[in-house]
Amino acid sequence: MSNKIHIANVFIVNEGSICKGDVIIEDEFIRTVSVNSFLRAESDARYINAEGLYLLPGIIDDQVHFREPGLTHKADILHESRAAVAGGVTSFMEMPNTKPAALTLELLEQKYELARKDSMANYSFYMGVSNDNAEEVLKTPLDSVCGLKVFLGSSTGNLLVNNMDTLVRIFSSTKHIIAAHCEDDFIIAENLEKFQNEYGDNIPITKHHLIRNVEACFKSSSAAVELAKKHNTRLHVFHLSTEDELMLFDKNIPIEEKRITAEACVHHLWYSSDDYDALGSKIKWNPAIKEKHHRDALRKALRDGTIDVVATDHAPHLLEEKSNPYTACPSGAPIIQFSLQIMLELVKQNVIQVEDVVRLMCHNPSKLFRIRKRGFIREGWYADLVLVNLNQSQMVSEENIFSKCAWSPLEGTVFSSTIETTFINGKIAWNAGNFNEHDSVRGQRLYFDRKD
Repeated sequence: MSNKIHIANVFIVNEGSICKGDVIIEDEFIRTVSVNSFLRAESDARYINAEGLYLLPGIIDDQVHFREPGLTHKADILHESRAAVAGGVTSFMEMPNTKPAALTLELLEQKYELARKDSMANYSFYMGVSNDNAEEVLKTPLDSVCGLKVFLGSSTGNLLVNNMDTLVRIFSSTKHIIAAHCEDDFIIAENLEKFQNEYGDNIPITKHHLIRNVEACFKSSSAAVELAKKHNTRLHVFHLSTEDELMLFDKNIPIEEKRITAEACVHHLWYSSDDYDALGSKIKWNPAIKEKHHRDALRKALRDGTIDVVATDHAPHLLEEKSNPYTACPSGAPIIQFSLQIMLELVKQNVIQVEDVVRLMCHNPSKLFRIRKRGFIREGWYADLVLVNLNQSQMVSEENIFSKCAWSPLEGTVFSSTIETTFINGKIAWNAGNFNEHDSVRGQRLYFDRKD
């Protein structure tokens, strides 16, 4: 018996427009999209009257840390994928800096097997690049792995790549997307030493953006972009945090025509360095959250096409770990569950439009990574969808946080929107504040239509 769901009377946000209509899901796929007209109810379909709600493609987050294997005391694929789904995120791409780090194809496939068993959302995993695994990296298949991750700044494990011969070989030889964390390690080390001489290990968190400063970001991003241009590499620079870096990227050009693309993360769009006083190490991320004028420039770049993708860099740590002195306090925080609501709040503040949210979080990730049949509301595509209520508020509290570490820097924040329903491959995974525990909802491995 087929699974059939009829979503009726809904505002469909897709491909740059908002139109009222109906969508019918059958099994894993979108069977029918009816725009500006309404369909007769079918007797064997579950009927959802979505009057007043907005239907978006499911969010695709291209940068997360789910900590499995090796760091499951703070997070794991099961809990973090559920948090993602509760926030309307239907697909994720996870980082290689687990323990052990994903530096071989065998270790990478072990992560896929973990996700196959436990992930509620669809998934892919980056192959990690180190100074000495180029041979293995260049064997990474194009159609079943999202990309290669290069840390050009401090990282967890053996993942800082500072060997120029390795970088040149990878940049000149791979057809994969190279996703890069860009911060100059030498500049950071110099700045850290200066503040340690003054404060010891108890450096005030308000100095974080002065240690991991604009110069460190710009120098590293510039070098990565220059290397990519020289070798015609497909480069995707993660989590821009400065106004200065924006000049390195083209704007007002369709993403399909770009070889070099840029991403912003929701925390760099939401917070500024003014928030360190209130939130302290809870918002200690790498790259650091910087002054308000950088945040405002990043927000503007969402509209002019300089920023191509918005993601999270979701990176859970235990709250007790975040309470350590500066030099022992890990960077990162859980935020995936509320990324869509953050962006919808920017819509309410007239920073962007809801069509921009879909472009940056759904369509562009799909186009950039060439994901097979996801990221759009199209007939014959996978039914990864999210229903949102733009007029029902929700406060973030300990009771409604689903990440394993059980906290968020957003606690106490009241959002103007609510995630009503999330569909994963045609099944309802989240609805009205509850997970679907009955239908064994599991995500699928992402596949990619690309040869170059």
